[in-house]
Amino acid sequence: MAGENPLHHFELHPLVHMHLGGLDISINKAVIAMWIGLALIFLFFMLVVKSGTQLIPGKLQSLAEVALEFIRGLVDEFIGEEGKKYFHFVAAIFFFIFACNVIGLVPGSYTMTSQLVVTGAFAVMIFVMTLFIGFARHGLHFLSILVPPGVPKIMIPFMVIVETISMLARPISLSVRLFANMTAGHTVLGVLFALTMSAPIWLGWLPFGFTVIINVLEVAIALIQAYIFATLTCVYIGDVIKLH
Repeated sequence: MAGENPLHHFELHPLVHMHLGGLDISINKAVIAMWIGLALIFLFFMLVVKSGTQLIPGKLQSLAEVALEFIRGLVDEFIGEEGKKYFHFVAAIFFFIFACNVIGLVPGSYTMTSQLVVTGAFAVMIFVMTLFIGFARHGLHFLSILVPPGVPKIMIPFMVIVETISMLARPISLSVRLFANMTAGHTVLGVLFALTMSAPIWLGWLPFGFTVIINVLEVAIALIQAYIFATLTCVYIGDVIKLH
């Protein structure tokens, strides 16, 4: 039974079967959660734009300005003067991941970021993008990022291997960090909810209370994980621009 397995929340089953050639493009809960996330972000900023016509900024506009200024601060700090061209990309990453994280807290919904293939796709996309930026800006000189300054010549082959492994590990660490945190939190929530349903009425309040507390913590974790992902994106872009 699904209730006996705390990981059943992460299972995906097609709701609408669709195929394009030999490719399975069936619609499942993850796809719907993604659509809802995009719709909520679009609706939020549409309301912000609408409230922006008022003389006195409303709560939504103030919230959006604080969030965007915060992201702009990240971009300026880690990327520098050229960060303006990447601001929209980093902001989109931040809001989309945060929306997906929060949507997963709604009972019956799905946490897209609990799927390693999703976080891995984001991480690989960012990694490939940084390579394009590096080669487009520096040409073959970009490969000098694999040789830290001041390294003795005899150590260069060894350092190239170490730095190459370090660079290749970036998308792995970026994807696994987000995936692991969201999966762990929702697994704990699933276990506590199962205990609430199976415990005697007089004792059920205890796991239920923990469930409420952890739900609040999960909202904070959803924000923190989106912040970390956006920050590391800025760090990686800044590194290839500055050749750090």
